[in-house]
Amino acid sequence: MSATHDKLDRGTILALVAMALGVFVIANDFTALSVAIPRVEKDLGTDLTTAQWVINGYALVFGVLIVTGGKLADLFGRKRIFMIGSAIFAAFSVLGGFSPNVEVLIGCRMAMGIGGAMMWPAVLGMTYAIVPDSRAGLAGGLILGVAGFGNAVGPMIGGLLTDELSWRWVFFVNLPIALFAMYVTQREVTEAQVAVSDRRLDYPGVATLTLGVVSLLLALDNGSDVGFTDPAILALFGFGAVMLAAFAMVESRQGDHALVPRDVLKNRIFTAASVSVLLMSAIFFSALLYLPQFFTAVLGYSALESGAGLLPMMGVFAATSFIAGSLYERLGAKLIVSVGAGFLGAGMLILSFLDVDSSYASLVPGMLVLGIGVGLFYSSVTTSAVTALDPSRASLAGGIVYMCQIAGGAIGLGLNTAIVVASGTSKADLTTGIGNAFKVDAALAAVGLVVALLFVGGTLSRETRLQLRGHHRAHA
Repeated sequence: MSATHDKLDRGTILALVAMALGVFVIANDFTALSVAIPRVEKDLGTDLTTAQWVINGYALVFGVLIVTGGKLADLFGRKRIFMIGSAIFAAFSVLGGFSPNVEVLIGCRMAMGIGGAMMWPAVLGMTYAIVPDSRAGLAGGLILGVAGFGNAVGPMIGGLLTDELSWRWVFFVNLPIALFAMYVTQREVTEAQVAVSDRRLDYPGVATLTLGVVSLLLALDNGSDVGFTDPAILALFGFGAVMLAAFAMVESRQGDHALVPRDVLKNRIFTAASVSVLLMSAIFFSALLYLPQFFTAVLGYSALESGAGLLPMMGVFAATSFIAGSLYERLGAKLIVSVGAGFLGAGMLILSFLDVDSSYASLVPGMLVLGIGVGLFYSSVTTSAVTALDPSRASLAGGIVYMCQIAGGAIGLGLNTAIVVASGTSKADLTTGIGNAFKVDAALAAVGLVVALLFVGGTLSRETRLQLRGHHRAHA
């Protein structure tokens, strides 16, 4: 059936609204606190190194547990896991807002990461389940579009609340949004009974994967500060590698109830999509970190101005994600994912030529190209990965793809930071280092583009080629 015949009824639309709100509160929370950290330091009497764990602790727990959250959603019901995750997220948001010291605040943020890791894959699974198969591209575009919008407005919302009320309100506003999303989900989302005969959770797999990923992420995060040859960092890398090797051995013996079942690993399209995400994610994370660094250190922007400076990229990212769903449905995964990967690499290459005399206006074209790439690539590659597997694996698939995004971003940031730090500390040195790091990211994008062209989404069909030829002639 064509997409034009698969119209969405009122209940489905309301359910999608609930899913969008769930995604928004998670995505917004990733960036809203970034501009409030200086006020947190002052109010709670702590230093920057400790205060940064308010952000890092949330991201670390979220990235590590998201695969487990996806597995739980597939085993016990996505709606149930979403409701539990939302309740955890909302409760610890309120407790975080009342934190008397930074230790309590970091603990609350880590607990919020648990809630977010349950919500995100459950949202993906429910979203793809409630729309017709022909509208899967719409589902991916909606989720990633809302995520982009949440990321984009997060610094502005956080800055406004911090300046006008208090940084604590960045936490308090999560409560009404989460409650409304839960209310609409409870009313409008009807989920079929989960047809799973064996609901045993792969505890050895969860433990080894968690320990392995935590060790590697901690090594990458701290290695940029103390040096990657530091004995403690090398020990973390070694332990992480051992745990991931143990995870592979454990999974081979767990059979059908493995955390990552064998049929998932053997699916060529899913694996290719995950690898391409791993390669491309260095670009997005590096741009989010080092463009504001350039705005602040070279252009003299404030924290709020630096956050607003990313709007060309983030706004186009959000808008393109919504459009990408329609393009995916008409032209297929391979073309849209590959074009997105190409735009990502091109945008980073354009930005890599920045210098100490670059104006903000000169960076806008590169940010626009990068935003188009992010919007086309992430929504489409997520849809390609999730729909490549059996529908019963949807939440797990979404969790694995997002973990690849977090891991790729962490590895890329570690590599980029090493390049930037090695360049020196002056404005000119910083600019040179950022440019060199962005060129490395563009090279990684080229590899990701090759993976997408060769393996993601199968081959271009004859029908798609004819459609493209017709579009070309029409525009000519």
